[in-house]
Amino acid sequence: MLTYVYRFLIELTNNRFVSNALKKFAQSKYSSFIIPSFASTYKINQDEMEGTLDNYNTLHSFFIRKLKEGNRPVDQSLDSIVSPVDAVFEKHGLITEKNIIEVKAKPYSAREMLGDDNALQKYIGGTFVLLYLSPSHYHRIHSPTTGVITNQWTLGTKSYPVNKLGLKYGKDPLSKNYRTITEVKQPGGQHMAIVKVGAMFVNSIETTHKNEALSKGEEIAYFTFGSTVVLLFEKNSFQPLATLKEGTEVKVGEKIGTIKEQ
Repeated sequence: MLTYVYRFLIELTNNRFVSNALKKFAQSKYSSFIIPSFASTYKINQDEMEGTLDNYNTLHSFFIRKLKEGNRPVDQSLDSIVSPVDAVFEKHGLITEKNIIEVKAKPYSAREMLGDDNALQKYIGGTFVLLYLSPSHYHRIHSPTTGVITNQWTLGTKSYPVNKLGLKYGKDPLSKNYRTITEVKQPGGQHMAIVKVGAMFVNSIETTHKNEALSKGEEIAYFTFGSTVVLLFEKNSFQPLATLKEGTEVKVGEKIGTIKEQ
């Protein structure tokens, strides 16, 4: 019953009119008045910001703020995979032979998430990592590895919440929401997919990288408002850190696992 009530309430607000209105407000000068309260409510670490609160003339510009250089050191071990975002680690697990990812005891279709059967085949039997960004987090996305972009595409139109309630009771947000998928081939030949999933109200994922070649820790995109990143790895190509537990806070550049030789 709770599932249906939750979905009904979300569907009432999950429409283009509301999304556009919120987006326009967030990008207007009037939204600047709520930046101080936003920063206070979400306990934003202002010491690490590139600018001060007065430097941001819209809520949107504050939300996609950059950080001072050096605030997110990147693990440079040749075999490391690093977190692409500041986030809460939700889960890692197996992508089953039936292309299922299980989150909060709920199955998600990797096929539907990727929307590409050819791409899917590489990841069956592999590992997924789920990272959730709350409004308090830094919302720029960085490359978790060094490699070459082999493909990139966009899917989805929905903007369901991707927080714990959304994952548990929502209507498949990881495979229905607006999302941009970037496939990267690493120096050892292993592929990984970086699935950037938009969230409630405002679907906006802007890519910022200019070249196909990526360096570990390089900025590649940013989210507007809440969001999630799902990393998909080929079978026997990734070993997550044993210390990576559900609810752990991770930051851009921190090691979350290692590349396994194939």
